[in-house]
Amino acid sequence: MTAPEISPIVLLFASIFTSNILLANFLGMCSFISISKDIKSSNGLGLAVILVLTLTSVLNWAVYHFILSPLHLEYLRFIVFIMVIAAVVQVLEMVIDRVSPALYMALGIFLPLITVNCAILGVTLFVEIRSYSFIQTLVYGLGSGVGWWLAILALAAIRKKVDNAPVPAGLKGPGITLIIIGLMAMGFLGFSGMLNVQ
Repeated sequence: MTAPEISPIVLLFASIFTSNILLANFLGMCSFISISKDIKSSNGLGLAVILVLTLTSVLNWAVYHFILSPLHLEYLRFIVFIMVIAAVVQVLEMVIDRVSPALYMALGIFLPLITVNCAILGVTLFVEIRSYSFIQTLVYGLGSGVGWWLAILALAAIRKKVDNAPVPAGLKGPGITLIIIGLMAMGFLGFSGMLNVQ
């Protein structure tokens, strides 16, 4: 199949706003909700997700088109995609531990859990299903990561403000967080009339 006729600029903005991997597709919610209590940790995890999404989408595209497809091993794609994601996350984990031990400790278990973050695999599978070219894959991976990062930073900032607000006792904690996420998703969907990539 040939790549769809989508400009990289349109694809970038669509993947950040109208087709946000987190708020439009609800992929990657686990670490999004757990880490968003602190802005610094949210920023660190968001940047790590940008890097992992960009690298893994491009690497998995190359593996699929240059190894799996020519050898007619497409049925192994899920296993191979997850192995590539795990390898990239492992290397990233070692780099963060070496460069910023404080961030490594703040992210805790959620850094290695990027491996099983469904947003990472979801982007790779969307790229394959939509038959994106290499440039489209690079742009879509980067845009999806930036969209995830913006969403987690926004949630962390809102949660920091809500901590000091008079929230009814029954809504404190997960209740108000889920309401905030729902409102954020509706806000991002407000862009959907402008750009949309399916």
